[in-house]
Amino acid sequence: MAQITFINADGSSKEVHVEAGTTVMQAAMDNGIDGIIAECGGACSCATCHVYVDESWLPKLEEPSSIEQDMIECVLEPEDNSRLSCQIVVSEDLDGLVVRVPESQY
Repeated sequence: MAQITFINADGSSKEVHVEAGTTVMQAAMDNGIDGIIAECGGACSCATCHVYVDESWLPKLEEPSSIEQDMIECVLEPEDNSRLSCQIVVSEDLDGLVVRVPESQY
């Protein structure tokens, strides 16, 4: 299992434990993380699971696909560390991952 810390726009945080193979989006849904709406259910077609990945973790993630990059262009406040949480699959290597939920999703 891997631990993921979700940080809300107000600075509060919640640590969750996630089994390998689960997406960060599903972990958020399973643990009641506010701001992760996931309207498309993980199909990479709505961008309502947008998160900011703590920059120290970016090198450990696979590069975003062109479809994910196109969807990130649709979010309200994209940053260089923007990712769609439905596209991040948890592995043991991501134990300790920190993501922030954008204020625009509340």
